[in-house]
Amino acid sequence: MSTIPLTVKGAESLRKELHQLKTEERPLVINAIAEARSHGDLSENAEYDAARERQGFIESRISNLESILSNAQIIDPTSIASEGRVVFGATVCIEDIASRQRHSYQIVGDAEADIKLNLISISSPMARAMIGKEEGDIIDVKAPSGNYEYEIIEINYV
Repeated sequence: MSTIPLTVKGAESLRKELHQLKTEERPLVINAIAEARSHGDLSENAEYDAARERQGFIESRISNLESILSNAQIIDPTSIASEGRVVFGATVCIEDIASRQRHSYQIVGDAEADIKLNLISISSPMARAMIGKEEGDIIDVKAPSGNYEYEIIEINYV
């Protein structure tokens, strides 16, 4: 498996989630399975089935997080010699040329991307268009929903 880029904050967040799953969620689901088993016949026991399904989800997520963290390349955007250009981990304020609306996004790895938190994946069309650009540059974003033009207003390395 190739390396997975993560920001320092993203790696810490994934470590916290992994710790919580191992120390809190896993013991809870084991207790729920034991409780459901004590009720007798497992063939018609919905509690048991739900607990086993939850256990499968938790174990899968633990395995996924361990894999991501073991292959992670943790990148601190403040330590990159970016010379004022957009790089991995940078927070970029852009303005839509057509609507004049401003948006701010941080470019992160696929494993930590969350559009609700304005964290966009390095492999997204938006991030690919921004990488290497400077403040004042106009970028063309070719997205599945159409083409868009933005001006880079500000770049921060947090």
